[in-house]
Amino acid sequence: MNRSKTGLASVLLGMGLGVSAAWAAGASIPEPLPEETVRVEKLAPADGNRIYVTDPAFGHMVDSRVLVLDGNSGRFLGLIGTGFGAVTTLSRDAKSIYVATTYYPRLSRGRRDDVFEIHDTQTLELKAEIDIPPRRAQGLSYRGMLASSADGRFVYIQNATPATSVTVVDLESRKAVAEVQTPGCWSIYPWRTAQRFSTLCGDGTMLTVGFDAAGQPTTRSRSAKFFDPDSDPIFTHPEVDGDQIYFVSYNGNVYGVRLAGDAPAFDAAWSLLDGRDKKNNWRPGGLQISALHRASGTFFVNMHDKGAEGSHKNPSKEIWAFDLASRKRLARIPSNHAVSITASQGGSGQLFLLNIEKASIEVHHIAAGYPKVREINGVGETAMFMEVN
Repeated sequence: MNRSKTGLASVLLGMGLGVSAAWAAGASIPEPLPEETVRVEKLAPADGNRIYVTDPAFGHMVDSRVLVLDGNSGRFLGLIGTGFGAVTTLSRDAKSIYVATTYYPRLSRGRRDDVFEIHDTQTLELKAEIDIPPRRAQGLSYRGMLASSADGRFVYIQNATPATSVTVVDLESRKAVAEVQTPGCWSIYPWRTAQRFSTLCGDGTMLTVGFDAAGQPTTRSRSAKFFDPDSDPIFTHPEVDGDQIYFVSYNGNVYGVRLAGDAPAFDAAWSLLDGRDKKNNWRPGGLQISALHRASGTFFVNMHDKGAEGSHKNPSKEIWAFDLASRKRLARIPSNHAVSITASQGGSGQLFLLNIEKASIEVHHIAAGYPKVREINGVGETAMFMEVN
């Protein structure tokens, strides 16, 4: 044995003899530490201002996630890993976070596995995973990419191969039960009083599909043309108030659609812009471009000036607030260059403005003057979409 090893052995032997001598002398031995119990901590009940932020993590998209924040304090509450390019939404009862996503065994290659996941909103634990056909659209989490049926039993998932279709998942049997072909149409808008969804089509019409109790498609109907996709295309992101949904066009017009009765009913379009606004080329822009505070009937829209062809994803310079009943502008709120906005419905309501580049969310009260009350910083890497409950 070399000298270094001999020296180490002597030291260890001496330590052992010293400990044995202390025990023999009756030295007190400390009590063992109590055993720890591993548990999952539950979040406090949501109060209407909990924010679920979808971050596709553009720098490493195999690792997209949902961030959970307290909109009142700005506190970070938790995170859910959501795989490659996930789309997300809340269940109708807000007890679950739904995720449609993709996993590859070599992160970016190998056999593609598409799944639909159900996560608990109080613990953020995975409750269920359901295999779905490997056709779901791997895109950004726009509203309408993933949606629940009127009774909450079925989930509709947007597909693109690039042919468009919709996968129907039965939450009772926990399996995919149908695929509905929707050629030339995109995004899913469930009806609130019937087992149907409508989808926007590239010719300016709406396709409506009806289902039976087992989730099988039974009817298809096509509406008349209600917008011109060449001269006034609309954002697929809607605001929903019961049976009524609202779309905003690239040129700043609002198209109201009522999903009730036998077929969709369309309101006459109205403009967000007055003459001066049009002269300065104010236009809507961003990703989640609008928000609706239902209690006050206030409609918020991301707006930027000097708009032009191709500026429809520009961040906002101002947020414009409109009274839906009178269609009058109520306020022009300075923006933090938000690309996405949403409004909470709890209490008096709060308006959340998300800036991707700064990774921050400004929070404003929905009240006279729309005062800014806080800023939440460090929100993900490329956070893009929000839901509030």
